[in-house]
Amino acid sequence: MARKAVCCGLSSLELVLMVLFLLMTGIAVALITVLAINLNSQTEKPEEPIPSINPPKNPYLIGLGRADCTGPAADVPLMGYANLEQTAGGIHTRLFSRAFIVDDGSKRVVFVTAEIGMISQRLRLEVLKELELKYGDLYRQENVILSGTHTHSGLAGYFQYTLFIITSKGYIKSSIQPIVNGIVKSIDVAHKNMRPGRIFVSKGEIVGSNLNRSPHSYLNNPEEERNRYKSNTDEQIVTLKFTDLDGDGMGVFSWFAVHPVSMNYTNRMVSSDNLGYASYLFEQEKNIGYLPGEGPFVAAFATANSGDVTPNTRGPYCINTGERCDYLNSSCPIGGTRMCVAFGPGNDIFDSTRIIGENIYRKAKELYGSAKQELRGSVHAAHQWVNMTDVTVQLDSTHSVKTCKPALGHSFAAGTIDGGGDLNFTQGAVEGDPFWDGIRDALLGAPSKEIQECHNPKPILFSTGEMNWPFPWHPDIVDVQIITIGSVAIVAVPGEATTMSGRRIREGVKQELEKNAAFTNSEVVITGLCNIYTHYITTYEEYQVQRYEGASTIYGPHTLSAYIQHFRGLARAIAEGKVGELPKGPEPPFFSNLFSLLGEPPVDRSPENTTFGDVLQQVHPVYKVGEVASVTFVAGNPRNSGEMRDKTFVTVEKFHNSTSTWEVVHTDASWETR
Repeated sequence: MARKAVCCGLSSLELVLMVLFLLMTGIAVALITVLAINLNSQTEKPEEPIPSINPPKNPYLIGLGRADCTGPAADVPLMGYANLEQTAGGIHTRLFSRAFIVDDGSKRVVFVTAEIGMISQRLRLEVLKELELKYGDLYRQENVILSGTHTHSGLAGYFQYTLFIITSKGYIKSSIQPIVNGIVKSIDVAHKNMRPGRIFVSKGEIVGSNLNRSPHSYLNNPEEERNRYKSNTDEQIVTLKFTDLDGDGMGVFSWFAVHPVSMNYTNRMVSSDNLGYASYLFEQEKNIGYLPGEGPFVAAFATANSGDVTPNTRGPYCINTGERCDYLNSSCPIGGTRMCVAFGPGNDIFDSTRIIGENIYRKAKELYGSAKQELRGSVHAAHQWVNMTDVTVQLDSTHSVKTCKPALGHSFAAGTIDGGGDLNFTQGAVEGDPFWDGIRDALLGAPSKEIQECHNPKPILFSTGEMNWPFPWHPDIVDVQIITIGSVAIVAVPGEATTMSGRRIREGVKQELEKNAAFTNSEVVITGLCNIYTHYITTYEEYQVQRYEGASTIYGPHTLSAYIQHFRGLARAIAEGKVGELPKGPEPPFFSNLFSLLGEPPVDRSPENTTFGDVLQQVHPVYKVGEVASVTFVAGNPRNSGEMRDKTFVTVEKFHNSTSTWEVVHTDASWETR
């Protein structure tokens, strides 16, 4: 039988095996090549971001910083409602100071907004002393603006004038020192972070998040003037967006006219309120992976002309009857002003804070994302000290008026719909009360005829300008200040300007600046509660009505006109390049021997049969989403904890099974903890 011969050839099986071998080799080589390419790409320098369009030839140097300024969260009075019984009893959110520095290559300006009630003269002087020790004359009166967000849930105790000392339980070193340290540190951080960058300005409107709480006063302004505006509050929000030269965001600063009193007079927790929550939301979104108060991106929200503006948008009701309060004097038939309270928009103060804060944050985020108008040009700073008790205002070529020594009217004691007074005072009082006037005369002395005539039609309750024991009750020397960045001007108002007052200040400053072509289409921003606190600033017409804001306009009916005259002078000096020719003005006092009316905290003692740290009520082992976890343990008074800035009283930690490690997800700075 013949067989097929196989000589020097391959069988079918061998051929198949060889083909498979070659295929596997090719696949292996391809895989190795791909792995090598990937490995090489990981070790190479990542691709640089594409620079933004039309970068400026001479960019600004920009620095942003943030620092904790929370003080002792127990026993210390909260600043805002002047209620000695409203003392701190815990933390809702921590308080922060936020700063930006802008340098044009030859001049530098600094703006700080701190989550406190307001900047006092003493606080500003102490901050500037610390800055001088660190930086010499780099950061000084002329180029540093300090502003308070006006949260009424920040700590008191940082004033040097008697009225505020009395209503704050004195000068409290443990309260003021964390604020000074926090403000200075926020400037330190901004100073260290300075790098070339760009600034964009944008503005929009937030509707439904503020309400005029004195509409009767507003209506007393000229009809022709009111018809120029669609609302009796300023609904405008102005935003500055800061980026580096590659367009990467560094931070945002915004101004909106609203009172941070969503956390009302019943609150006992330290809180940054609605503007602070807007900052919290923006920073948490941008600083991914960071805890609250940490991360490079800084988002600040400052108050504007909010003197007559409340966030309690449901308006005032009598809490004992549910009826609407009296329109003219915001009081109730039974219970008077104390029963007339504004609420909303939420179910409680925390919910209202959240809603208003979210509304502000969302609009600022939208403006941040769409900002296209870039600021270019020099920065300027103009500052003066002014004796506000003796300003002559030239109304026209033949008529002039004067400001007055400070005084508070009867309606000051009535409070507002955000927190009324306990006594039988009402808003809109243009006549005195024999009972209260008699008590005042016996205890403090009667106002002079001169001061009564100067403040007319205000019936004077406290003639503070004539009261000087143990220190002056109100300031005479006041800061006026403007800084400009390109075509944006930030006007530092040393008090609470009402809606129409702020509009008039803006208009006056804008007119002066735009006489220089460099300031064409300028944007003027009002920042309240700056540098020193002087209560309210109403228009002359609003003053005649003598609601709370008018009664609290301490330098008399022509206070606004005096401020406008001085701000116009600063703006004119900037526009004409004559800032160096401005007179410095009389320097303010720095009082020694200030005293505290707050006793020392008691020595901590744990209850019998317990030790510090013992858990009295433990958390449950399991919770559903939305439930509240609560724990009770033995602890001491936070006032005995020393300096608690940049620390936390509580952490919430999450366990990761994969790594058997705990991760801190919340601190006492978090919205989720109380």
